[in-house]
Amino acid sequence: MSHQFNASDTTVCPGPGGRRGFMRMGLGGFASLSLPGILRMRAAANAGDATTDKKKSAVIMVWQPGGCSHIDTYDPKPNSGSEYRGPFATIPTAVPGMHFTELLPMQAKIADRFTVLRSMKQTAGGHPAGSMQMLSGDPATRDKPKPKYPDWMSVANYLRSLDGPRANPVPRSVGVNPPTTYTGPAYLGDAYSPFSVTGDPNKPNFSVPNIGLSDLHEVKHLNRRSTLRQNLDNMQRAFDQAGELQALDEFETQAMTLLTNPKTKDAFDLSKEDDATRDRYGRNTWGQQLLLARRLVEAGVEILTSSLRGPLCGRVQNWDDHAVNHNIFDALRFRAQAYDQAVSALIEDIYDRGLDDRVLVVVTGEFGHTPKISYQPSTGAGNGSAAAGTRQPGRDHWPRAFSNIWAGGGIETGRFIGATDKRGEDSIERICSAEDFLATIYHHLGIDGSKVMIKDFNGRPTPIINHGRPIAELMG
Repeated sequence: MSHQFNASDTTVCPGPGGRRGFMRMGLGGFASLSLPGILRMRAAANAGDATTDKKKSAVIMVWQPGGCSHIDTYDPKPNSGSEYRGPFATIPTAVPGMHFTELLPMQAKIADRFTVLRSMKQTAGGHPAGSMQMLSGDPATRDKPKPKYPDWMSVANYLRSLDGPRANPVPRSVGVNPPTTYTGPAYLGDAYSPFSVTGDPNKPNFSVPNIGLSDLHEVKHLNRRSTLRQNLDNMQRAFDQAGELQALDEFETQAMTLLTNPKTKDAFDLSKEDDATRDRYGRNTWGQQLLLARRLVEAGVEILTSSLRGPLCGRVQNWDDHAVNHNIFDALRFRAQAYDQAVSALIEDIYDRGLDDRVLVVVTGEFGHTPKISYQPSTGAGNGSAAAGTRQPGRDHWPRAFSNIWAGGGIETGRFIGATDKRGEDSIERICSAEDFLATIYHHLGIDGSKVMIKDFNGRPTPIINHGRPIAELMG
């Protein structure tokens, strides 16, 4: 059961920009590592604010950049015409009456452990605006170069940080190859961006820099630098009229803990997992990303995002399956096994390891793809794409109807919510908006999206949700 953030009244939280004197301080010496400075910015921004409930639920969002074809995965239309349905057969799932396409046999076997929302709808047809609707609730339909509003990850990180310093040395918000395009903290500032882990966690030499330092000499060196910094700050406090340095020692210590505590190194260390587990997720980038995601939420990360992009997607390295980019059906076949295996293993582990009440998993992209198949000449050969000039099938952007899947979070599983019409062109039953999507995530994190506002750069109270409401069937 989730807990609401100041649910009795609308809550206006001051934006971090209100303590600009603190932000203007130079980050020299030990603070040049950036983490101490980030922690201090958070403390300065949040001093004196209310806190959330101490129970810390978590969310893992698996992002499909470019959007996933609902018709070719979770919402097949076998009785529509050949110009719509695509080449894939439908298969039964563990849920009577619910079918997927043949691309998802592993997820079909465990469909009783998640719920499919088949009636998502948003109003933006471009990747920037569509992503911003889904990730930040921005209602704009026209694309723009950068987000106007902070994404839900930054908002949740900011509101959770009102509790003050974390006893757990593992960061609150982590992105494992996170979505970075069309998203960001906006007026909350970079201090509330995730701790970003990049690279291929499937590589034998994969490591996360500046986490859990084990070299004793280096640790002693950092301690000496920290002590020197504290002595300098003791002299500066006499001139600190705003009192902005009073939390310095506490957060310098917290930063040191993140750098030197063995728990942080262990949390990011996939070699601690046995071979059978790593094999079950898939010995590839996506499989190991989602295994690391599970490992991190077990260690105490509360906000975890991971983007399934790169070479495993096919030629253009995302899910944007226009005919000029890919042969959509070849591209889906190319990526399906890694996707199906990794997501299935993550969902199974959430339940088998007793995380299902605390951890919510959601898998989504910014929209679906056109039900009607289009044909265009390929712009280049590659995985999932024929040689340049070859006429091949594709599907284009389609925000009017798409699917996403939800697991854990204490929700009722083994069902589908909503429906699209006979061709998959429009959501027609239990239509859910991008803001409903966000309100549902916020609800799980104990945040009442209808009541919380955060001041923007100009000091205007700005709601984190305008009109959306949590999807009742997905409220644990």
